[in-house]
Amino acid sequence: MALMHRLRRLIRRPLSASTVGTRRQSPSAPRRGDVGHEDALRAQLTDDPNNEEAFAALAEIVRRRAAEDPTLDDPLRDSDEIPESKQREADLAVWSLAEELAGHPRGWYPLIELGRLSLADDPEGAVRRLITAAERDPDGNALAEGLAILREAGMPVEALGLGIGHWRVREHSPVVGKHLVLAALEAGRVFEAKQHLRALDLHPDTRAVKPLQQELAKAIAAAEQATPR
Repeated sequence: MALMHRLRRLIRRPLSASTVGTRRQSPSAPRRGDVGHEDALRAQLTDDPNNEEAFAALAEIVRRRAAEDPTLDDPLRDSDEIPESKQREADLAVWSLAEELAGHPRGWYPLIELGRLSLADDPEGAVRRLITAAERDPDGNALAEGLAILREAGMPVEALGLGIGHWRVREHSPVVGKHLVLAALEAGRVFEAKQHLRALDLHPDTRAVKPLQQELAKAIAAAEQATPR
C-alpha cells in the first residue's frame, strides 16, 4: 500500500524541468557496470527526449535496478519472476525517469509514458498528459500513441475527444485517422467513423493513405453488417 501511495503522490505531483537528464543515485550507492551506458543514454535523451529507443533502454536499466533485491538470494527462485512489490518499485523508477524527461519543453514521449503509467489510478490526469504530449508534437506521432493507449484501455470515447480536438489531417500521420475511425467504431458511432474516413482524403500522402482507407472501409462495412436493424 505504501508503494501505491508513493505512486499516486508522484502521479499528482506537478512536473519540473529542474532535474532533466540528471541521474538519481545515492552517494553511497555502489557504481555499476551499466553506469557508463546509463549516462550515455541520458545524454542522448537530454538532446532528444523523444528518442524512443534510448528511453526504452534506459527504462530497462532503472527498472531492473529497482527490481533487484540484494537481501534475497534464493537459487530456486525464477529470475524472471518479480514480486508485486518489486514490480511497483520498478514502475516508480520508470515514472521518475519519465517525469525528469517530461520537463523538456519538446519532450512528448516521456509524457506518453507518464500517461500510460497513470491511466489506471488517475485517468483524468493521464488524459491531460496525453493532451500535452499531442500539443508538443507537430507530426502527430504523440497523438497517435495517445489514441492507441486509450483504445487499448477500452476508452474509445476519450480517444475520440483527444483526437477530434487535436487532429490536423494535412499535417499529422495518417495513423491518427486510423485510430479515430477505429475508436468511433468501438464507441458504436459508425456515422462518425465514416466522417473520419472521408477526412483522410485531405491527407497529402495518398500512397500511405490509400491502403489505410481500404482497410478501414472494410472495418466500417463489417460494423454495419453486425449492427442490428
